[in-house]
Amino acid sequence: MAGRCALRGALGARCPSRWPRGWRLSLRPPGARLAHAGAAAQLQQEYDAVVIGAGHNGLVAAAYLQRAGLRTAVLERRHVLGGAAVTEEIVPGFKFSRASYLLSLLRPQIYADLELQRHGLRVLPRDPYSFTPLLEDRSPPRSLLLGHDMAQTQQQIAQFSQKDAQAYPEYEAFMGRMVLALDPLLDAPPVDTAALGKGSLPQQLRNLQTLKPLLQAGLALGRQLPHYYEVLTAPISKILDHWFESEPLKATLATDAVIGAMASPHTPGSGYVLLHHVMGELEGRRGAWGYVAGGMGALSHAIAQAATARGAHIFADKAVCHVLLGRAGEARGVVLQDGTEVRSKLVLSNASPQITFLELIPQEQLPKDFVQRIRQLDTRSPVTKINVAVDRLPSFLAAPNAHDGQALPHHQCSIHLNCEGTQLLHQAFTEAAQGHPSSRPMIELCIPSVLDPGLAPPGCHVVSLFTQYTPSVLAGGRCWDEQARNAYADTVFDCIEDYAPGFKASVIGRDVLTPPDLERIFGLPGGVEHLPWRDVSGPAVLCPASTILLWLPVPNSWPVPVWKWSPPWRRSDGSSRTQCCPGGYQGFQAALMKLVKLTSPTQGCDSSMPYWCHAEPCPSTTCFSSTSGQQHLLRAGCRLAGSPVLPAATVTLSRWLLPA
Repeated sequence: MAGRCALRGALGARCPSRWPRGWRLSLRPPGARLAHAGAAAQLQQEYDAVVIGAGHNGLVAAAYLQRAGLRTAVLERRHVLGGAAVTEEIVPGFKFSRASYLLSLLRPQIYADLELQRHGLRVLPRDPYSFTPLLEDRSPPRSLLLGHDMAQTQQQIAQFSQKDAQAYPEYEAFMGRMVLALDPLLDAPPVDTAALGKGSLPQQLRNLQTLKPLLQAGLALGRQLPHYYEVLTAPISKILDHWFESEPLKATLATDAVIGAMASPHTPGSGYVLLHHVMGELEGRRGAWGYVAGGMGALSHAIAQAATARGAHIFADKAVCHVLLGRAGEARGVVLQDGTEVRSKLVLSNASPQITFLELIPQEQLPKDFVQRIRQLDTRSPVTKINVAVDRLPSFLAAPNAHDGQALPHHQCSIHLNCEGTQLLHQAFTEAAQGHPSSRPMIELCIPSVLDPGLAPPGCHVVSLFTQYTPSVLAGGRCWDEQARNAYADTVFDCIEDYAPGFKASVIGRDVLTPPDLERIFGLPGGVEHLPWRDVSGPAVLCPASTILLWLPVPNSWPVPVWKWSPPWRRSDGSSRTQCCPGGYQGFQAALMKLVKLTSPTQGCDSSMPYWCHAEPCPSTTCFSSTSGQQHLLRAGCRLAGSPVLPAATVTLSRWLLPA
C-alpha cells in the first residue's frame, strides 16, 4: 500500500509487528558528540562560571555569560544535552522528541542575540494547529479543526453553534489584548513587595520603579482589568461558559488550561495555564506553537552551538555530586561524582530546587524552614508521555485518510482525543486524584514527522502522545511497575483505536514514560511540567526559581562586570532585560550564602550602558535568586519541559517558588 512504512520489509523478521513493550535503545545522539567537539579537550580546574545541567535554560545562561566574557563551563549528568528538550532514537530509525515536543515563547531577543537560525534552528509552524475528532452515533462523526484563517475556523465552529462561531473572534481579540498588555512582564522581574517599604529613601524609590511594568500592564487593560483578573484566578470552565455554549469547543480550549497540570477545568486558577499557551509566540506569530526540525534536541543543539562558538565548554556525562562551599558558606565551585573539583566564582543550577537544595547543598547550611518549603513544593504530575513508532498515519473516522495514505492538513495538528466535553476532562482528573490512572485519559496526539519526514524511515512516522491524568503514586501507595505502565498504555491505545481504527496494528514500538520515569530520566520532580502547579485563586506574587544562581562574593566588595556595552545579562531561563545590580535582596534567603537581587531597567533603556553584578562582603547569606516576571522562555515554550520552561524539563522546564 502506498504510504506504508518501508521499515518492516527492510528489517524482515527482525521487525515484528510490535517491539517488546517499554523497549528502547540508548544511543548517544549527535548533539552530545558535537558538544564535546566544541568544548575543551579536557575539563579545566577553574572557570569564572559553572552551570549545573545542560537543559535549554542552562545553555542559554552559558551562552550569555560566555558572551559577556566569563569563562563558562556546563556540566550535564546525561549523555545528551538539552534536559527535557532532547531528540533520542528510541526505536532504530525513529527520532523522538522524547519529553518536550512543541516550541513557543522563545523570546525574540534570545533568538536574535544567540543567532540561533545561523546555528541551525529551523522552526516548522503549523496551520491548522488543532484538531478534535468526536465519537458520535453518526457517519461520519464530526470534528473541529482550528487554524489561523478566522473564516474557516468560524465555519468549523458553526457545526456546533452559530452563536459560538460569532463569539469566537471577539474571544480571540479579548485574549489578544491581554497578551499585548502582559507581554512586557515576561521580560521584567516580579515585584518584590517585601522590599517596597524597606531600606533608605533612595533604595525605596528604586524599589518602586519595579512597579512600573505592572502599572503599565494595568493601564493597558483599562476598565476590563477585573475581567482579565478573573481569567487568571477563576476556573477555566467558568471563563469558557461565559463565552461559548458548545462542549467540543470548550473542551478543546480547556486542554490548554490543564495540560501538564494536576488540575481540572473546574480548578480555580486553571486559566493562568491557558494564558501561557495563548501568549505563545513563534517567529512573530502570536499564539503559535510549532515543531523543531530535527526534534526538540535541535533547539538545544543550536543554543549549545551558540555557546561553544563563543568559547563555552560543555560536557555531557559529567554529573555534579555537590556544590563546593567556602568557610563562610559561599559557593566556590562543584564536585563531580568521580571526585573531580571544578572551582568557579559563579555557580548556576539548572536543576530543580529539590535537587539543588536537598541534594547538592549540605542541609545544615540551610535554614530548616527554607528546606521545609522546598520539600513542600507541589510537584504532582498528571502526565505520562508515550512515544510511538508507527508504519502509517492514523486514519480517523471523522476524517479518513486518502487512498494514497498521504498526510492531510489535520495530521500536522495537536490532535485532541477524549475531548467531547469538559466533564470528560474533569472525570479523568477525578480518577487520578483518587490514585487511579484515567480510564478515558485526555490525549494530545502529535505527528511531527508529517512536517519533518527525516524523523522516521520513508512511509513511517513518529507519534507523540502527551496523556493525562496519571498519578505519580498509585492508589494504596503502589509504585508504577512494568505491568501498570503497560496497562495504562494499552488503555491509551484502545482510546486511539476508537477514533482511528487500525492504529494499534500500525505500532512498531513504544516508549512509555510515567511521572516517576520523567523524574528519573530528566530530573523533573514528580515528573511535573509546570514546576510546581499551584492554585492561584488568590493574589500572589510568583517567583520562578530556575535557573538558580549560587553566587560567590568577591573580596573587597568590588563590582564584577557581568554585561558591558551590550544588552543586560539575562537569566538562565533566557529572560531579557534582567540585570544583576547592587542593593536590596529578593527571593529566598538561605543561611551562609549571599543573595543577589536581580532587577530590570525600564523598557527601552539604553542598551549601551554597563550593568554590574555587585559583590558585597559576605555576611551569612547565600545564593539563591532568580527574578523574571513569568515562566517564559524556552521551557515555557517546550511542553513538558518543562515547562515549565518550563520547566523544567516542563515545565514544562521553570520552577515556581513563593517569595519569602
